[in-house]
Amino acid sequence: MTNHTVVAYDQELKELAGRIAEMGGLAEGLVTDAVTALVRGDTTLAQKVVATDARLDRLQHIVEEQAIVIIAKRQPMALDLRHIFVAMRLAGDLERVGDLAKSIAKRVIAMNGGVRLKSVLIGVEHLAEIALEQLKAVLDAYAAQDSEAAIVVRDRDEQIDALYTSLFRELLTYMMEDPRNITFCTHLLFCAKNIERIGDHATNVAEQVHYLVTGEQVIGERPKGNDAEQMKFEAGA
Repeated sequence: MTNHTVVAYDQELKELAGRIAEMGGLAEGLVTDAVTALVRGDTTLAQKVVATDARLDRLQHIVEEQAIVIIAKRQPMALDLRHIFVAMRLAGDLERVGDLAKSIAKRVIAMNGGVRLKSVLIGVEHLAEIALEQLKAVLDAYAAQDSEAAIVVRDRDEQIDALYTSLFRELLTYMMEDPRNITFCTHLLFCAKNIERIGDHATNVAEQVHYLVTGEQVIGERPKGNDAEQMKFEAGA
């Protein structure tokens, strides 16, 4: 390549990474706003989350289009090809995070701001805090190309699973104690499950960062804290 072509190529790769950073910031904001709307029963904020998710969808399409153009023009190899491949995978995970935040927001709207058992929302809020910490940490690991930090995020996924299982049991108890709690608790269970899945997507990103840096896939099963009782409920849901 000529020097001009190399500079242009490097700029294209930087722009692609920049799009991922933009998507990451937007995804974090959507999750934060969705959980805030849930805790406060704020349907206006929930509607904002639903509307803003479309921007994240557009960014994913832009990343995919840019990646395809770069592959066609530059025919990248080795590390450059991994950069492009990982960017496309991360865009997909971050778009799904936005969808999960939107799903939480839609639950808030369906409840019409009516919040029962406010004390149990503390558990959901804590679960969201851990998931957001994971998401932020893994996006920082991507920006720094730090595979060790990414693996730390992957190994912490079990903590989110354990918190979700504990919350699941607590909500199930409330539903059995008083049928009037069933509707609210069901909405909250699905919100909690969405947050747990956000943690799973952070783990996906962590594995992709490890692959980007090392060129090797992560070997071994992910740590999991789900139990049989939880799995039965999700199968029925």
